Amino acid sequence: MASRPRGSRPLRTLLAAFVVTSVVVPVSGAARPAAVPAPAPKALAPLRSATPGALAERYAVNRAGIRAAERMAEGHGDRARAEALRGMAGPARQFLFFDGRNGGRTTEVFGDLARAERIAVLVPGSDTHLDRYARLRSGALALQRELGGRSAVLAWVGYRTPSTVSPDVLTPGRAAEAAPGLRAFVGAVAKLRPTARLSVLCHSYGAVVCGRAASGLNVADLVLFGSPGAGVENVSALHTPATVWAGRGDDDWIADVPHGQLQLPFGTLGLGADPVTPEFGARVFAAGPGGHSDYLKPGSVSLRNLARIVSGQAPSEERSDA
Repeated sequence: MASRPRGSRPLRTLLAAFVVTSVVVPVSGAARPAAVPAPAPKALAPLRSATPGALAERYAVNRAGIRAAERMAEGHGDRARAEALRGMAGPARQFLFFDGRNGGRTTEVFGDLARAERIAVLVPGSDTHLDRYARLRSGALALQRELGGRSAVLAWVGYRTPSTVSPDVLTPGRAAEAAPGLRAFVGAVAKLRPTARLSVLCHSYGAVVCGRAASGLNVADLVLFGSPGAGVENVSALHTPATVWAGRGDDDWIADVPHGQLQLPFGTLGLGADPVTPEFGARVFAAGPGGHSDYLKPGSVSLRNLARIVSGQAPSEERSDA
């Protein structure tokens, strides 16, 4: 009797999960953040200057756009969206980009981009949109505080993130859509601050986006954390000059996600190899005992090590949070 292909069981599990989500999600009537209307954003000139004055002007234009989106959400009867936008329009908030349509596309700056010597671009994963932006913001704030002066963290929500319970989260389709935008944005930041050390930090499905974009990202570090895969089998397949790091918390459920890929008639199912395995070839850093949403938690091993990587320092080997 012929032996079964190695790894076939995880891939069968992945296929079963795809079938279940394909059936359950349409029946469940999942919430649709894209259904809330918003005005088209005002056209802005390309990012060419990182002077305090130029950035302040851009922040002001986007603040006005957020307020316009808030009024439209209020008129639509979505008070939760309107309240979220009201907070985003605060005078201390700094948005390089804002488009409230189709669930929202935003890039918020934490820190002083005009003077930053270390810059981290945060690429989030599934279910990150205007209605669930608070967690990403909290993590970005924590990372910038850990980095300290002369640093900036850019929270990039530049793509239509998949729902955690959906067929899309099991395929690289959304990542393929997002990759050109991430490449363009990181390239613009590199031109704005050519002497700054630039790193891209990719959480969960965001690691798949980064994997697709990797060959066009001229950065010092590409960091995959809480990652279900990067759409490839190993670091060499990313075709990047960056140092590739990977970390996973001890209590992260993503460890139980089947890894690998299946080529099916409609496309690719699966997100590639496990980035924390030796075979993948990334430099693995200690991420502590936390779960899938704990990597940017203040006081955590993972947060400290992410900050060290962004700063060009070797991560610590400590295993427990403070």
